[in-house]
Amino acid sequence: MAISYNGLWKLLIDKGMKKGDLCKSTGLSSSTMAKMTNGESVNLSVLERICAELDCDFGDLVNYKKP
Repeated sequence: MAISYNGLWKLLIDKGMKKGDLCKSTGLSSSTMAKMTNGESVNLSVLERICAELDCDFGDLVNYKKP
């Protein structure tokens, strides 16, 4: 997995939110959330919606790990 969403998971914990809460507030599908849980890539529009909801930047959500 070259993509890590650990920043997103930490933000959710800090804000007292669960993945389901984020799906509801942003309109993300459960399949998109599953992709992120498995470290797969998602569209930038998904990250934009998350950033708007959590008031953060892309770098707060995602980082790249060399395989």
